[in-house]
Amino acid sequence: MRIALVLGTSSGGVGNHVRSAARLLAGRGHRVAVLAPSEVGGLFAFERVGARFAPVEIGAGPRPLRDAVAAARLSGLVSGADVVHAHGVRAGALCASAGAGPLAVTVHNAPPDLSGPRALVYPALERVVALRADAVLGVSGDLVERMRALGARRTDRAVVAAPPLAPPERPRARVRAELGVGPDRPLLLVVARLAAQKGLEVLLDAVPAAVAGGTRPILAIAGEGPLRQGLERRIRAEGAPVRLLGHRTDVGDLLAAADAFVLPSRWEGPSLVVMEALRAGLPVVATRVGGIADLYEDCALLVPSGDPAALAAAMRRVLEEPGLAERMSDRAREAAKHLPTEDDTADQLEALYDRLTR
Repeated sequence: MRIALVLGTSSGGVGNHVRSAARLLAGRGHRVAVLAPSEVGGLFAFERVGARFAPVEIGAGPRPLRDAVAAARLSGLVSGADVVHAHGVRAGALCASAGAGPLAVTVHNAPPDLSGPRALVYPALERVVALRADAVLGVSGDLVERMRALGARRTDRAVVAAPPLAPPERPRARVRAELGVGPDRPLLLVVARLAAQKGLEVLLDAVPAAVAGGTRPILAIAGEGPLRQGLERRIRAEGAPVRLLGHRTDVGDLLAAADAFVLPSRWEGPSLVVMEALRAGLPVVATRVGGIADLYEDCALLVPSGDPAALAAAMRRVLEEPGLAERMSDRAREAAKHLPTEDDTADQLEALYDRLTR
């Protein structure tokens, strides 16, 4: 098949998912083209996984003239495709406006918190996607229900899989020493973009209560983002035992060095990094939101979003309750055996495209 994958501005999860899908589909003999903003193409290097790339400037927010140009360009680029698969509501609405079809759209994120006229735009785009797309996938159950309520005819949960991580390259003790973590102090790891969605300010609110016991944990946050400077200032002012590690390419080593994994997000899809933490056998503390609530209720300690007291209590339980960390590690490894694989993702996409093209 000739498959066009379309996405807008992305610096993380959506771009990685599309790159993985492009690699899997190209590996199965399909002709794949990725259409996205120039900077997204440069960041994710889709050509290296067997796809063609063409720039289309799909922005993060509405700009009528730019969006009209993007829709016109999309119309020409997808005219020869057997199926078009847009990722994200803005990309899906532009593809619908361009007359792309058959059209599948995957919704990856909860509606953003907007105010003023922009608060009216996103729901309108969602309605366009729901009514015009031939199939709508959501990365979590709440997104599937939302699009179904807006009138989507064919909906399903997207199968999302974390690619296997490379085995750790450095010994656990060496990584911990590099982070300044002694053998007698637990290391709690967070891997997240430093953005409002990830709830990192709630994590800092929870730190005083989390470290009040005798275990004296250190928290390490791997990731970059727009909130870095504000987080750095607060950590220094409060003397919090928190390390900002920046962008890391050694997540496998960090997971092997950690004693538990924490994700305090306000909303998440299935969270590839939680999948990676489970595969590493780590106890997981996370918020009961989105895809996390769908998938990890039985193998993680889940707490309400935005509740620092509950988050701190859960972290202390993992560190202080006798035998709990070991039981959670066992449950994590068992749950990891049943996580979706990349082949599962490719199978779902091929079956979907086959139905749409028939």
